[in-house]
Amino acid sequence: MSVTTPQIQAPRNESGLLSTRPVWLVGILATLAGAVVTEAFALVARAAGVPMEAASPGAKEAAEIPVGGFFGGVLFWSVAGIVLAVVLARWAKRPARTFTVTTVALTALSLAGPAVAPHTATSTQIVLAASHVVAAAVVVPLLARRLAHVRR
Repeated sequence: MSVTTPQIQAPRNESGLLSTRPVWLVGILATLAGAVVTEAFALVARAAGVPMEAASPGAKEAAEIPVGGFFGGVLFWSVAGIVLAVVLARWAKRPARTFTVTTVALTALSLAGPAVAPHTATSTQIVLAASHVVAAAVVVPLLARRLAHVRR
């Protein structure tokens, strides 16, 4: 007959390291992670032969999307997300939920851009739209998780 001794475990910190950091810092870290993942996604698409040329509405022809273009796009657009997160952390009653609903709606709305991009191959439009989802899938949950730990 063997007797097992109960193990005493230290309490688990369910909130994680990022929950104690300022919202803006978590936003910057999430943005960098999202930019790297999205650029890697674009590089894989490029290697698979997807033409990385797109045109803005009104343009007469498509222009090359440079290597690093996806990274820069995520950095640029995530600034608005970080500002939104900081504002919601300060004034919203339920900042994580409000942030998630707003950013999911904005991500869905952003899919219209690639869909109507003139002079752009369908495969490129799909990669562009998917890259919006990839970036949001990285950035939004990290910031939402941080916002869930906002204390008033």
